[in-house]
Amino acid sequence: MTARNRGLVVVLAVALALQPAFAITTVAAPAQAVESPVADQHPPDPDADVLGWENDYWYNESVAVTPDDGLNDSELEAVVARGMARVEEIRRLEFEETPPVEVISRENYTERVENRTANVTTAQRRHQNVKYEALLMVNESSDAITTQERNQAGGVGGFYEPSTGEIKIVSENTSTPRMNEITLSQELFHALQDQRFNISSYNQSTQELHNAKDGIIEGDGNYVDHLYQERCEGEWEGECIMPEESQTPTDFSPHIGLYQITLQPYSDGPAFVRDIHESEGWDAVNAIYENPPNSTEQTIHTEKYGEDEPTPVSIEDSSDDRWRPLEMNGSIDHASFGEAGLFVSLWYPGYESQLSTQIIPYREHLNLVGGNIAEFDPYNYNHTDTNGWDGDKLLPYVTDESSATNETGYVYRTVWDSPTDAKEFKNGYEQLLAFHGAESVDSHENVYRIPGSQEFNDAFYLNQDGETFTIVNAPSVAELSGVDDSAPAIEESTETTPDDGTTTTEADGETTTEDDSETETTESDGGATTEETDDSETTANPAETDDPAETTTTSGPGFVATGALIGLLAVALIALRRH
Repeated sequence: MTARNRGLVVVLAVALALQPAFAITTVAAPAQAVESPVADQHPPDPDADVLGWENDYWYNESVAVTPDDGLNDSELEAVVARGMARVEEIRRLEFEETPPVEVISRENYTERVENRTANVTTAQRRHQNVKYEALLMVNESSDAITTQERNQAGGVGGFYEPSTGEIKIVSENTSTPRMNEITLSQELFHALQDQRFNISSYNQSTQELHNAKDGIIEGDGNYVDHLYQERCEGEWEGECIMPEESQTPTDFSPHIGLYQITLQPYSDGPAFVRDIHESEGWDAVNAIYENPPNSTEQTIHTEKYGEDEPTPVSIEDSSDDRWRPLEMNGSIDHASFGEAGLFVSLWYPGYESQLSTQIIPYREHLNLVGGNIAEFDPYNYNHTDTNGWDGDKLLPYVTDESSATNETGYVYRTVWDSPTDAKEFKNGYEQLLAFHGAESVDSHENVYRIPGSQEFNDAFYLNQDGETFTIVNAPSVAELSGVDDSAPAIEESTETTPDDGTTTTEADGETTTEDDSETETTESDGGATTEETDDSETTANPAETDDPAETTTTSGPGFVATGALIGLLAVALIALRRH
């Protein structure tokens, strides 16, 4: 691209000082203006556009800016031009055009998030609620979309909008807006990805597909960020604009469970890309875009990429006249969480209970090197309870009264590599139900009831058939067979036997003591999905959009926690581990 014949649209609203994803080490910002030590140290422009040169700037030349008082329009234009040149030099790809860059306030961004969800339909909102209730992360009294809004509004440092080709950088500082160059570099690279590989065409219609494709999108972006920061600390001799102070909102209280699902490609993706680059070069990385990962399994276990494709999962509706699948008017009517989502669902009790109950051991979610979180792959999503995943599909169910009663059901079918793998997950899921107070229903094997005093007041039927494990959910045990006829028909008055030696009657919830002996509650002995949080003060109200097409609360590259936030979460997670 020739630099002088294309205008750079730059609007300076406010600036940003956020760390790039997984660049945990903070680089001190220059206290004085970053400028050329020699007035004529501006290398001559090339006769034609070349890698490492954009809009009058080479990747290795200085720019005259004063970062500590914010960047004016001309300064921001220079930083963007040099940032583009540096991304080209590192990634060995040429920009086709200059993306517009705008710096916006956190308040402006929060308003954008709220506006995107303002027109969410009742069906879409119910769909989101059912999905995260099925992971036992968002209870029936909580709103999943509201929780997703909170997660996104506080944790995003910048984003690229594929529909417009624009970059937005989010700043906490509205008086002297500042730019973090590495945050900018990732969003510039996302624009470059879309120009060269058309990443906006990828099918990311479920959480699993979103995370799978982000294995290359965000994996490549964060790997480039890492190489960029190495240059800033090395041959570019500190000539990078990276303010010292953290710009993560002080009142940001994310839902850790949902965040840890979202973070999987930001953790496993950079290592996935790095290994390919180091062994085969950038051409091999470019080839991944023609065949991006189709599951989180393929980036959790990189040897499975290109070798182990997920099994399509079907659910044949067998509900009665009262129940029916939730109609979405053309939108995706199902959900899928993949290996990453199921891992987090079994890890999360360790966080919720402050380590008192662990299914997947809390510590196993952290990849630590010398006591510090690993830079490329900070979180582990591999555990025996979930590593045999081969496919999953969740289908929500409603009745004509669901709008008034808020009562829903679902069928969640998972497929595994072997019956043993299916059994391991079933065991972990039974521990998850026990953690939430589930009680066995007398005379009905594999039927459980969580009493009304608990957050997830529902009935569950678990059915393993070889490699397939299916969960049927309904508001009561009597309605399980109405949602899916594979569940046993049970009278409303069926008793349940909790672990504390009492008997609960389904019809009225009254309890009577059977005996005085104490029975130990089942604690997870296998492990618990861990996630990073702002320590124990974060609200336990998880929710995240499984399908950006449904709610548009997430859409496009860059919508994720910044590195500063990830660092805070990691510190909190380590602190909880040592508690």
